[in-house]
Amino acid sequence: MTVSRSDLLRRQFDLTWSLFEYHLDRLEPEDFLWEPVPHCWTVHRTADGTWAPDWSDTEPDPVPVPTIAWLSWHIGWWWSVTLDHVEGRPPRERTDVTWPGPGKPTIEWLWGLRTAWLPAVNRLTDTDLDATARFPSPNDPAYTVADMLAWANAELMKNVAEIGQVRMLRAAGGGAGID
Repeated sequence: MTVSRSDLLRRQFDLTWSLFEYHLDRLEPEDFLWEPVPHCWTVHRTADGTWAPDWSDTEPDPVPVPTIAWLSWHIGWWWSVTLDHVEGRPPRERTDVTWPGPGKPTIEWLWGLRTAWLPAVNRLTDTDLDATARFPSPNDPAYTVADMLAWANAELMKNVAEIGQVRMLRAAGGGAGID
């Protein structure tokens, strides 16, 4: 049986999302901002009450350990921008994607992105998948929409694994957590 590229990408996404559901169903609001070590990236309240992520335009050395809050914002940011590209909308700036807050608001936000993602991806044809993509590799003319979707699946898988690891550390007693 031959599987189309779109079916393969969808199966890969569905598998990753099913692994994510395991952790989403178990996340508590307190999990999001828990810092497992002192050198973390997280999100902070701004003067207007929104949440802003820690960020650097160059990769720090050592790389900070991200909190679940930061990881969930990161998923929301790149997924929102990828969805903008898939839907043909002007892509949002990183600073325009704000984290909704710990617990239910973020979980609902991520489910909402999934809900918007599925029909957008399902509409793509083989011709669409072969088109040049400008995200996340804007200077690579050989980078296709199929590559972008495969990247999105890989990024989701990586972030899901990181969220799961931090959640399980906290649930197990947290090592050196700095509550």
